Amino acid sequence: MRPSKQFFLKPTIDVAKNLLGCYLIHETKDGIVKGKIVETEAYLFDDEASHSLNGKTKRNEAMFLEGGRAYVYFTYGMHFCFNVVTNKEGIGEAVLIRALEPIKGIEIMKERRRNEDVKNLCNGPAKLVEAMGILKEHNGSDLLNGNLRLEKGESVGEIIETKRKGISKAKDLNYRFYIKGNEFVSKK
Repeated sequence: MRPSKQFFLKPTIDVAKNLLGCYLIHETKDGIVKGKIVETEAYLFDDEASHSLNGKTKRNEAMFLEGGRAYVYFTYGMHFCFNVVTNKEGIGEAVLIRALEPIKGIEIMKERRRNEDVKNLCNGPAKLVEAMGILKEHNGSDLLNGNLRLEKGESVGEIIETKRKGISKAKDLNYRFYIKGNEFVSKK
C-alpha cells in the first residue's frame, strides 16, 4: 500500500522516522528490486548541512517540490544519493535514505554492486542507489506513482536518534534515525 501525499507533508523529522520500515521499490528492465528502509537522515530548510540552505539552485531544485518526490544528487564527484522530498512546495526539505535491508531482487543487487555480501549491498547511501538502479533521471520523480516508489511498511520497534554521518556542518544535530538492532544499518 502506498502512503498518502499527507505522509510527506508532516514535519521532516517525523517523516524521517516514519520512513523507517517503509519499502523502496524499483521496477527496472532487469527486474524488481525492493528494500526496507532502515536508516534515514533529515535535512531542514534552515539546516547548515542542507543543500537548500542558500535557496533554490539547478542542483537542488527538486528539494523545493511538494513532498513525495525524489531528490537525487551527485556527490564527491563519483556517487549519487537518494532523498525523499518532504514538506510543502517551496520549503526545501528532504530525508536522505542512508540504508536499506534488501528484500527482493537480491541477485540483481549483487550483480549491480559486484558484491556477494547481502549486508554490504545497501548499507550506505551511494551503495543503495547503485543496488537499486536509481539514476540521475529519477531526480524529481513522483514516489507514489512511478517505477521508483515507496510503499508503507511495518512497525519497526525502537528507533535510535543520533548525529548524522559524513557532514562537516551542523554535526551536533540528532537528525539521523535507524532501527535499533538492524544489521543492515550503515554505521552503528
